[in-house]
Amino acid sequence: MARPTGETEGEISVLIVEDDAPTRWRISDALSQAGGFQVMEAANLSEARALFAAAAPNVLLTDLQLPDGNGMELIREVRQRSGEIEIMVISILGDEQSVISAILVGANGYLLKDAFPTDIANTVRELVRGHSPISASIARFIVRRTQGRQGPATQTDLNTAKLTPREIDILWGIAKGFSYADIAAHLGISRQTVPGYIKNIYRKLEVNTRGEAVFEALQQGLIKL
Repeated sequence: MARPTGETEGEISVLIVEDDAPTRWRISDALSQAGGFQVMEAANLSEARALFAAAAPNVLLTDLQLPDGNGMELIREVRQRSGEIEIMVISILGDEQSVISAILVGANGYLLKDAFPTDIANTVRELVRGHSPISASIARFIVRRTQGRQGPATQTDLNTAKLTPREIDILWGIAKGFSYADIAAHLGISRQTVPGYIKNIYRKLEVNTRGEAVFEALQQGLIKL
C-alpha cells in the first residue's frame, strides 16, 4: 500500500470526505493541531477516488450524503479493496439508521459532526488501535434492531440513567447549544458547577461527547428539541 505524499513515519494518514467545507475544515484542523496525523481532504466521491488511486490512507472519514453519490458506495469500494483501512462515518445527530447501514457494509465506527476537537483526534486514534467507536446509544440501537424492537422508546425505557431534574435541565441546555455561562445564568447556578454536572451526565448515559449525550437523551425521551 503506497504511503500518502508527505506522510512521515509514525503518522496516521487520514482522508476526510465531506462536502460541507466548514465541517471538513474543522475536522481537519482538529487532527492537524493534535499532531501525529497527515490529513487529506475531498469534497465528493470523485475527489476521494482520485486520492485513493494515488495513495490509500490509514483511515477514511466519510460523510454519507455527497454531491455526486452516497458515501456508502465509497465504503463498500474501499472495504472490497482492503480490509486494513479503518473506516469511520461522519454522522449527524439522530442519523442512527444510516450509521447502522454503513457498519453493515464495512464501517468500523462513527464520528458525530459536532464532536469537540479533542474527541475527534481521540476517536480516530481509538479506531486505529483496533477499537470500534460506537456509542452506547448506537450499540443499544443495534440490540433493539436485532431483537425486533425498532421504534421510539417506551415509557419503561425513560430515564434509565437516573438523571436528576437538574441534570436534565443542563442536558437541555447542551442540546440547545448554550455555553456553560448561558446554562448557569438560565438555571441560576454557578458557572463553575456546570462541568461537574456534565461529567455526571456523561457517566450516567455512558457517552463521551455532547452529541452522544443529546442523542441518548432524545432516545429516552428525556428532552425534546
